[in-house]
Amino acid sequence: MIMRIAKPQAAAIAWLAAVLLAACSKEPAAPPPPPEVGVITLQPRTVAITDQLPGRTTAFRVAEVRPQVTGIVLRRLFTEGAEVKAGEQLFQIDSGPYRASVSSAQAALKRAEAQAVTAKLLEERYAPLIAANAVSKQENDEAIASRARADADVASARAQVDSARINLVYTQLLSPINGRIGRALVTEGALVTSGQQAALATVQQLDPIYVDITQSSTDLLRLQRQLANGELVKNDQNEAEVSLTLEDGTPYSQPGRLKVSEVSVDPSTGSVTLRAVFPNPKRELLPGMFVRAQLSRGSREAAILVPQRGVSHNAKGEATVMVVGPDNKVAERVVTADRSIAGEWLITAGLSAGDRVVLDGLQKVKPGAEVKPVPAEGTTPEVAAR
Repeated sequence: MIMRIAKPQAAAIAWLAAVLLAACSKEPAAPPPPPEVGVITLQPRTVAITDQLPGRTTAFRVAEVRPQVTGIVLRRLFTEGAEVKAGEQLFQIDSGPYRASVSSAQAALKRAEAQAVTAKLLEERYAPLIAANAVSKQENDEAIASRARADADVASARAQVDSARINLVYTQLLSPINGRIGRALVTEGALVTSGQQAALATVQQLDPIYVDITQSSTDLLRLQRQLANGELVKNDQNEAEVSLTLEDGTPYSQPGRLKVSEVSVDPSTGSVTLRAVFPNPKRELLPGMFVRAQLSRGSREAAILVPQRGVSHNAKGEATVMVVGPDNKVAERVVTADRSIAGEWLITAGLSAGDRVVLDGLQKVKPGAEVKPVPAEGTTPEVAAR
């Protein structure tokens, strides 16, 4: 009975000893391989510096049509919203009273001319008589003065005729410029007066068209400093090319040219106004539209650019990147991201040519960790790990 109990216990002890011996002889587990991250090796290049600024479209020319004579509007001779030519008649004011004024002025001119003829004949008659003492000197002087007054009356009457004719012409309201005319602000039968404040219609020249762009004075000063110290290569700013993005986000097909810059800063907004001119043959741009203007300011040589997905921000709000060192260990670097250019950040401090910046797998690493760098997705093979 005692032997039957001892055999199972001996077997259990032998099995436990074998397990412990095997555990002691097993090798330790190998450490996991370093995580694989996608990197890009930075190479300096020349990039164009472009400012994206808000702007408003403004008509190239604006002419408000106002009456220069008083009268009743008889006809409107244009189609609202249509293109009109310079010199095209827009309204007709009742010309009856002005035709009568022309006739009256012409009659007064003829009367003055007749009196001038009489005065001239009298002066010519007195000329030989004064030599023979047949008339007094006073009578001769009065004849000379009468002719001078008659000539002055003729000149005055002629001016009255010209004025009456001008007023008659003014009964035809003509377009002063080529352009598109808006809605009529008066109807037939309305009484209009000379010098009134309200316009009868407005004509705007839309081709070409102005775009007024606003830029903060701070950005303008920064740009001037970069140009002065050689960070930017200067373009001809008076002929700088400008492109537009419309309100719906589509690019405008026609490039424009920067023409003028204000010489003072608006004290209420702290901004400077730049004016560009754009061709507008299809009348896509209308006055008052909001647009985004891309204004070329120059180029930066040996610029360092990092794709935006490789730049993050720390708790202080500073821009940071993860850099892989020669020992394949990751370090965090604070950088200065100056501006975004075509999906990349322009880095002006904190990085240099040859640095390897982590783009893919940022969530896998932390400063000091060893990684396996490989070319980032979308980059060329030459950015492979070294």
